[in-house]
Amino acid sequence: MSRILIVDDDQALARSLEIQLGTLRHEVRTAYTAADGIGTFGDFDPSIVFLDLNLPDRSGLDVLKEMLARAPHSAILMITGTQDMAATIEAIRAGAFDYIRKPLDIDDITIAIEKADRHVRSLRSSSTAAPATPDVPPLRPREIVGRSGAIMNVIKSVGLVSRSRVTVLIEGESGTGKELVARAIHDAGTSGDPFVAINCSAIVPTLLESELFGHEKGAFTGADATKIGKLELAGSGTVFLDEVGDLAIDVQGKLLRAIQEREFERVGGVNAIPLGARIVAATHRDLEALVRDGAFREDLYFRLAVTRIPIPPLRERREDIALITDTLLGRIVGDLETAASGKTAHTLSEGAREKLQSHDWPGNVRELENALTRAIAMSRATTIEAEAISFDAPARSGVVGPLHEAEREHVRRALESMGWNITRTAKRLEISQTTLRKKISDYGLER
Repeated sequence: MSRILIVDDDQALARSLEIQLGTLRHEVRTAYTAADGIGTFGDFDPSIVFLDLNLPDRSGLDVLKEMLARAPHSAILMITGTQDMAATIEAIRAGAFDYIRKPLDIDDITIAIEKADRHVRSLRSSSTAAPATPDVPPLRPREIVGRSGAIMNVIKSVGLVSRSRVTVLIEGESGTGKELVARAIHDAGTSGDPFVAINCSAIVPTLLESELFGHEKGAFTGADATKIGKLELAGSGTVFLDEVGDLAIDVQGKLLRAIQEREFERVGGVNAIPLGARIVAATHRDLEALVRDGAFREDLYFRLAVTRIPIPPLRERREDIALITDTLLGRIVGDLETAASGKTAHTLSEGAREKLQSHDWPGNVRELENALTRAIAMSRATTIEAEAISFDAPARSGVVGPLHEAEREHVRRALESMGWNITRTAKRLEISQTTLRKKISDYGLER
């Protein structure tokens, strides 16, 4: 079994986890400070470390970097009880294998150890493993709000892709926050350079080419001056192509060439201009289906989807609704008061919260923000009641989605009906416990 080190100043938690892992035949040591943790790390040589983010004598991020500098083939899993997107991204970028929220669940820990073991074996079997502690700039990411496993996976993905300039495709329904994720990737990797966004569905195809690539004076009727395009304006920053699925076919071909050759020409120009920006694209459409229908180039799809980050709809992460609601409330009330409206309604009754929690949110976070803004703006009281909440669209009903969504929901309901007992749930689903744990991990399910 594995050699595991637990570094956490919560002695009761560390001791409890040590006992539970010991019963699973792991060799476990504990430390309650950064200094003791680093000392034990050197003596014990663990393959897996559970490291608290907030230690009394030193930051867990600093300890992470020191441990990986000494033993880059270890798997270090950060643990914390607080919501801190910036720290999560920085830890992943610095080489942390995973990031786990408290309270810790032994089934989640078991799954994490299985994955970490495979990771360590893979690293130690390769003599060309990449350095685990890249030199990364300070982070100033925008906040992606949520505590669900699904949204934590999004934040971890942001940390991973920000370590390089790989092309990223963000997928999700309208209103899920695709641009927020794109800006977080930019802020984490190239925050000192421009972030240039272009909505591919909001510009007519005849003008979109000029918007992207720019044009020379006299290139076409009405081109009275040279225009710098978005790809050029971005410099070494990020170009965010929102709703990339709406690009016209001829523009798709020119974008593909620019990404492949890392250069492009303005419309009507002959000089090659280097493409120094990272490309981040987003879509609410099924690009694979568009490829099959001949509406989207397959070669461009593969260029854009080097790394994919799916954002789950709000109805699939209901545990995040309360936290997002509180975050939006503060922002909306601040905006309204700044506008000298005199509004002070910023609390929700229990009934209003239940109404928000039970809605299916076809418009996702954007619809939630609209509902709260409307309720606050129209309220005369300091507390918003359920009847003041109205929605942009009727709740979803009879909507057929992807098969994996149905399986995820089926597994979640089975786990809840069995009180998250892995043995009984696996038996009910007629699958092995290992398969069930993998599905829990893959779908980002949490107790």
